[in-house]
Amino acid sequence: MTDQDLKSRLQNWIPKLVLSPSLALTLVFVYGFILFTVYLSFTNSRMLPNTDFVGFANYERLWGLRAWWVAIKNLAVFSSLYIVICIGIGLMLAIFLDQKIRGEGMLRPIYLYPMALSFIVTGTAWKWFLDPGIGLENTMHMWGWESFEFRWIKDRNYAIYTVVLAAVWQTSGFVMAMFLAGLRGIDNEILKAAQIDGASNWNLYRRIVIPLLRPAFLSAFVILSHLAVKSYDLVIALTGGGPGRATELPATFMYSYTFTRNQMGTGAASAVIMLMTIAAIMTPYLYSELKEKR
Repeated sequence: MTDQDLKSRLQNWIPKLVLSPSLALTLVFVYGFILFTVYLSFTNSRMLPNTDFVGFANYERLWGLRAWWVAIKNLAVFSSLYIVICIGIGLMLAIFLDQKIRGEGMLRPIYLYPMALSFIVTGTAWKWFLDPGIGLENTMHMWGWESFEFRWIKDRNYAIYTVVLAAVWQTSGFVMAMFLAGLRGIDNEILKAAQIDGASNWNLYRRIVIPLLRPAFLSAFVILSHLAVKSYDLVIALTGGGPGRATELPATFMYSYTFTRNQMGTGAASAVIMLMTIAAIMTPYLYSELKEKR
């Protein structure tokens, strides 16, 4: 073997050797624990894992729990409002910034800043802001507006909407960045041709710009759906799942049943259903992306 051949082999193997520890850790601590969770969902595990196989009993018990149905209902309300409002605000902000306005370089970081915060920080800040005793309502009373009331965070019927407010505040800027990138990628010649043909700004966006933003819409939907399904830290920091179970989501349900109620099998079953939900969202998206590349 010549020195050139040895050098070529080393160049081929060094990247694999460097990446192999990260790959091994990912396989064990991500995919390995996913498989272990699936296994636990079919066992009678309580406080600690065990090997008593019970089949689909945990899943049957899960769907018979009222708390699980409350979590599913709350997820439906939260995710639908969260996704729609985030996409709407993100699109409007992107169109606004795409007008080449003065100060765009300053506004973009301002809109994106909330995404740099963790959901724990966001939840804590909004909890203080919405608390009637120290937040917005108290401030208004100090300013002389004694009749002002905003107690959504304490109201079982409205508490879930405070989670929507906090989540939308944090993520809208990120969605704006996605749409702005899509807008900047549209060929200006197409827009100029439409304007020459007499298209109004409304028709320009409705018939040309927004249809061309389909990949951005799809990406935003997938990312927001994923964030909505696994929302745990925001809810815990903001409302703790309360009042009562008013803001309970599948992620908080899974944690409470696994680590608080010592029902590990049932908690694992809820985690598997969350995984299947995310997979049902991600798989068609990945398939369409790979199909387009081919």
